[in-house]
Amino acid sequence: MQNHNRDEYEREILALYKKIKPEITKRISEFRKIWKEADNDALFTELSFCLFTPQSSARQCWKAVNILLEKDLLFDGHWEDIAREINIVRFRNNKAKYLVEARGRFLCGEGIRECLDLHADARERRNWLARNIKGMGYKEASHFLRNIGLGQNLAILDRHILKNMKLLGVIDKIPDTITGKVYLELEEKLEAYSKESGIPMEHLDFVLWYKEAGEVFK
Repeated sequence: MQNHNRDEYEREILALYKKIKPEITKRISEFRKIWKEADNDALFTELSFCLFTPQSSARQCWKAVNILLEKDLLFDGHWEDIAREINIVRFRNNKAKYLVEARGRFLCGEGIRECLDLHADARERRNWLARNIKGMGYKEASHFLRNIGLGQNLAILDRHILKNMKLLGVIDKIPDTITGKVYLELEEKLEAYSKESGIPMEHLDFVLWYKEAGEVFK
């Protein structure tokens, strides 16, 4: 994309941010309230949603979580029963197993709050989640922490965000493979753009996601 087109696209992003900023601020306030007030079951519900999201629609993943809640499977169900109910989620067998494994750690051992409180900042918490929760990489861990009000300076580098980073000239191309090292490099570039544009990191994710999906969601 030529520079003048990038400038035009950036103006479009800034205009969009101005338009939806009140909605973003409200959503972030709701997320922060979760960490202050939610019990371990509510935190685990958010964790389950984020475990489902890789290569799947966020709306469908949240629907799947609510199906499991309605059928009393999220906290007690066998992985095969869970997989049977979440056929709207890609790789449902693996994700059902990830959910059950995470449940064993957080509902039968220490709670999520206790585990995260052992770490001082968002990046340390993300590292812990990525190392200890099967099926959760940096993207999913960042998403989870954002959704419970603890991910202020983390990037959720899904396909929507990466596409817009390229259109804005933040990156030259979308990497074929995103290792942990590459993820951190991309996040650093997005953080630099955040400072340059004046859009806070925790708002920028919403703006770029809205540009593709047309809503402020989870």
